[in-house]
Amino acid sequence: MTNADDGAPFVGRVAVITGGARGQGRSHAVALARLGADIALGDLCHDLDTVGYPLATADDLAETARLVEKEGRRCMASVVDVRELESLLGFVDDVRAALGTVDILVANAGVSTMGSICTMGAAEWDEIIDTNLGGVFNAMRAVAPHMRRQRWGRIIAISSMMGRTAQPGIPAYAASKWGVIGLCKSVALELAGFGVTVNAIAPGNVSTPMIHNDVLYRLARPDLDHPTADDVAPAMADLHGQPVPWLEPEEISAAVVYLASESARHITGTVLSVDAGAAARFTA
Repeated sequence: MTNADDGAPFVGRVAVITGGARGQGRSHAVALARLGADIALGDLCHDLDTVGYPLATADDLAETARLVEKEGRRCMASVVDVRELESLLGFVDDVRAALGTVDILVANAGVSTMGSICTMGAAEWDEIIDTNLGGVFNAMRAVAPHMRRQRWGRIIAISSMMGRTAQPGIPAYAASKWGVIGLCKSVALELAGFGVTVNAIAPGNVSTPMIHNDVLYRLARPDLDHPTADDVAPAMADLHGQPVPWLEPEEISAAVVYLASESARHITGTVLSVDAGAAARFTA
């Protein structure tokens, strides 16, 4: 199944990536493709009224597919709503039919919204929980039976440093990302005897549209009418240990590649923090 060539360790493997149209998802897709994996991308490809920044488009999804194919790998790209289990089940069945197997899941799809616990409505809460936590469950539920049957698999869920700490104004986001970690640990124990590992990555601020948007900028610098990235950079850096405001998506992809590799075959049920030292402030 896999090629022993260290330059292409994922030849013969198929990776499913949710939220794959842009940002971290695109980076993970290209990184795994570069190392030999065929890729299946799923993304919602339309905006949500409860989310204050534009989401990925069908053109974004097509561009990620183009970049994967540029690496010489097969790619399947579909509009998928991770909030709906049937959507994920159908997508994974289609992936197996088109690409032959499902070996790696990167449950990456996620959104953020800002709001006080005193004013947040049910719609905002539900959208975040259904996408960030329900979507991870749905993706795991869709791939787990296949991985268990073949007795090999890598499930990697993208949590957040806010899944291990908290900040005011993001109650739904923090709750969803804490939930992802608990979900990973439970599923890791269930699948531990079947050659399937399940881990979470907890990134710090990552330079994607979830960070770079007017809503978050205004939250970070309410003293300014039209804050820019340079204006918010010091506040964003304060969330980290190292004096950097944000990480690049490729830095998170390096962790994805490691957890998907044979070198990580005995790592399961863990959280890998890639957060410029923010985790140094958390409890052991």
